[in-house]
Amino acid sequence: MTPTESLKHEHLIILMVLGAAEQEVRLSRDSGKVDAERISRMLDFFREFADACHHAKEEKHLFAMMHQRGVPEDTGPIAVMLREHDEGRRRLRAIAEALPQAADGVSPAVEAVQENLAAYIEMLQNHIDKEDNILYPYADQLLTAEDQQALSESFEKIEAEEIGEGVHEKYHQLAHALASH
Repeated sequence: MTPTESLKHEHLIILMVLGAAEQEVRLSRDSGKVDAERISRMLDFFREFADACHHAKEEKHLFAMMHQRGVPEDTGPIAVMLREHDEGRRRLRAIAEALPQAADGVSPAVEAVQENLAAYIEMLQNHIDKEDNILYPYADQLLTAEDQQALSESFEKIEAEEIGEGVHEKYHQLAHALASH
């Protein structure tokens, strides 16, 4: 499996949880309440799997290697992806900050959770589409076989050393549990 195929596979897992989050936003808007425990589990998934694992692979390794091959970081596709990663982090922080009051039924906090979660979902779905259909094919054309091998090794190292043994699988299980609810 190439590095971009690995990243696309992770996108499928992330999209499963985004689908569950869409359902959660709909339920919350219908009821005027939030399921704080469920949203908290989603936040954990998005922060740890989508950001600390997936985005770290992109930012620290894929984008860096593309930059080494001449792709600018401050303009163009990499700059757009980095801005969107930051936007996602900002939305997740806003959800986490509002969630305790939202759990208590405080209306402005409930609305803040709904608004930020809906915006996060839309942004990340569009982001994934751009990566899968524009950025990753571009990277596959740009990078040599040696680059691809080095990226694969870097991704494995992140999984083993930074994320930890079994953590990836834990988040796959969480994604399936959230999606089947």
